[in-house]
Amino acid sequence: MNFQPLGKRILVKRVEEASTTSSGIIIPDSAQEKPAKGEVVAVSAEVTELACGDVVVFGKYTGSEISLDSQKYLVMETDDIFGIIK
Repeated sequence: MNFQPLGKRILVKRVEEASTTSSGIIIPDSAQEKPAKGEVVAVSAEVTELACGDVVVFGKYTGSEISLDSQKYLVMETDDIFGIIK
């Protein structure tokens, strides 16, 4: 992939949530919410607190969705990140 975020931005790939509940009930795609966590794929040179591979939690409606190599990603500012899952 040839994408380098500029400013204090990162490129995130959403982590898909399980489509079944713990009791085995299948949740249809139309009833599922978009996950609010994802894996950092690329960071700009100005971002020092995040690295590629970090799993982050972000706001539900943050970022701009783009499509690269037939994959969907989010470009967002670091201010939209709530934290890193370790």
